[in-house]
Amino acid sequence: MTPFTAELVGSALLLTLGNGVVANVVLQNTKGHGSGWLVITTAWALSVFVGVVVAGPVSGAHLNPAVTLGLAVAGKFAWNLVPEYVLAQFLGSFLGATLVWLLYKDHFDQTPEPRLKLAVFCTGPAIRNHASNLLNELVGTLVLVFTILYISGAEITPTHTAVGLGSVGALPVALLVWVIGLGLGGTTGYGINPTRDFAPRLAHALLPVRGKGSSEWSYGWIPVVGPLLGGVAAAGLYLWLG
Repeated sequence: MTPFTAELVGSALLLTLGNGVVANVVLQNTKGHGSGWLVITTAWALSVFVGVVVAGPVSGAHLNPAVTLGLAVAGKFAWNLVPEYVLAQFLGSFLGATLVWLLYKDHFDQTPEPRLKLAVFCTGPAIRNHASNLLNELVGTLVLVFTILYISGAEITPTHTAVGLGSVGALPVALLVWVIGLGLGGTTGYGINPTRDFAPRLAHALLPVRGKGSSEWSYGWIPVVGPLLGGVAAAGLYLWLG
């Protein structure tokens, strides 16, 4: 398996399981309907665990353009590999979101509320305030990438490949995502990953989801720009602190 394939497969697993638990909680007549926020945050953390276990030994398991960008800015990842990683993350996220729709199609069809259907694919704010929503995504991603820079020690360049995030095991990263969700996720749903939000939102727009309503692109830039800014800010803080 190549690093490109590892990032694609890892991202697909992450979105299949992560978006899958949202579908299980919010869509009508599922076994897990109404299970609640704690189930969602816990399952997203475990989804990260699965993605990192699979992709870590090959690609370092970034699975997130904000992580890739942050590592590059911090000098721990080769800039020429950034486009390849981001493309793989996007394709994997789109694939995972599409698979969730196929698996839960009967339940999508039985759910009348368009916003619940959209919630399976991508994030949305509890209170719509673009300035504070952007800040929340930025800070959540800053915490993610800043901590990863301390637990990773990864360096992946054309001439040197380390295991990266997988070198410390998947559990620390999963616990990190879990606590971010519990502590900071109540505002925007903690996208903290540009392709995790953008690719499934695009899938929502393109797939024939019955009664799906708007994909809410007027908000869609926030879980892309916020995490990217957060990744850069985390790298800057890491370099400043030495």
